[in-house]
Amino acid sequence: MRDSPESSSYLLTNLLRDVSRSFYLTVRVLPKSIRNQIGLAYLLARATDTIADTEAIAVAERLAALDRLRDAILAPKDQMIRLPDVQAKQTNAGERILLERINEALELLFQTPAADQELIRRVLQTITTGQKLDLKRFGLASRQNILALQNDSELDDYTYRVAGCVGEFWTRICLEHLSPKPRADVGELVRRGVRFGKGLQLVNILRDLPADLQKGRCYLPESSLRELNLHPTDLLHSENQAGLRPLYDRWLSRAEEHLQIGWSYVLDLPFSWFRLRLACAWPILIGMKTCEKLRHGEILNPDQRIKISRPEVKSIMAKSFTTCLFRRAWARLPQKVLRA
Repeated sequence: MRDSPESSSYLLTNLLRDVSRSFYLTVRVLPKSIRNQIGLAYLLARATDTIADTEAIAVAERLAALDRLRDAILAPKDQMIRLPDVQAKQTNAGERILLERINEALELLFQTPAADQELIRRVLQTITTGQKLDLKRFGLASRQNILALQNDSELDDYTYRVAGCVGEFWTRICLEHLSPKPRADVGELVRRGVRFGKGLQLVNILRDLPADLQKGRCYLPESSLRELNLHPTDLLHSENQAGLRPLYDRWLSRAEEHLQIGWSYVLDLPFSWFRLRLACAWPILIGMKTCEKLRHGEILNPDQRIKISRPEVKSIMAKSFTTCLFRRAWARLPQKVLRA
């Protein structure tokens, strides 16, 4: 049943599904005690991301709109915000509605318990710094003027700001509300959560490399490309794939290492947290399977987006459901998924 568009619950159900069908499935399987907080944090992050990605608006205007929304999120009390220019440029109906109803999302934030508000504000502040930094770096980028990150540290920092911090947020809000508590050290669990998030973002960056290049963005560090006698513009030509492979595979191995750490994170969660284990397992397993395809795919072909199919996603979900109550089978699930 669809919630009424006029109800506040519509934002955290139907609208959330409209702006991200894949994440909606993850949210729906989460324990009820953390479902709304994580769904709300995602909606607010999606709103800031929508602003940052609205290319029909000048970069300076997008930065100003991001600042206004960030300030409204961080405000200790209600602060109305209007974004008519950005709303008018949205071609995706769900994203347009999200921006039109952003004050209702903010109202939900103000109704959230204080400890959860603080966690949501903290992660949104970090995410928006990453989005603003991205806009400033690539503000003048185009297919004719490809700009790249300068070094490995910049790429690692970016993956933390837009995704690693989400792993930390996710971990802390779960520890706040779920029991029994994990036996693992909290600090270690948070560190693994950060790497979990970084791994997912790194997979996205590597998968989307050809599409980003068409927009003038290269997230592979220019210093590393120079070592291979490559320039970012060379990556527009698929015949340079073989020359790029050593660098690409090095970052692919880093992504796989992050995801393996993410899986150890899942195994350290209390076994009774089966809903949370499922919610964490799906993106990790999908990420691992995507990495496997990237190892053998045409990584510079903009006409061939490498991703796993819907039947493969359904297979991963089915395997996770059938093994989540059996410790040994659950621990071996990544190997089972990759063999398939």
